[in-house]
Amino acid sequence: MNARGAMGKYGEDLAARRLTDAGMTVLARNWRAGRTGELDIVARDGDAIVVCEVKTRRGRGEEHAPFEHPMGAITPIKARRLRQLAQRWVQEHGGAPPGGVRIDLVGVLLPERGAPRVEHVRGVS
Repeated sequence: MNARGAMGKYGEDLAARRLTDAGMTVLARNWRAGRTGELDIVARDGDAIVVCEVKTRRGRGEEHAPFEHPMGAITPIKARRLRQLAQRWVQEHGGAPPGGVRIDLVGVLLPERGAPRVEHVRGVS
């Protein structure tokens, strides 16, 4: 695994822990739909399914440009692809639950020094 892959996995581990601490149950990680794409985390939140996109960014220090905020990674095209993948996951796993399907974002910011910041934004798409 390269450094970028290791950073992404670390961010996904932190995201899964944040979701679990918030009372969600992680159902799947890195679920692939062939060549169509991948869902970083699929979780259950009460009676809803949550598809969670995880974006991890590294800080470049105080004297350089600040973090690129992970929320900037959810473009309309990315949101549409996530909705399509979520629909496919639901179809392959017994249909939509009573609470429906929600798409969340977990942004993980890794500063050069100090603890990571993990931000969970619900219902981004």
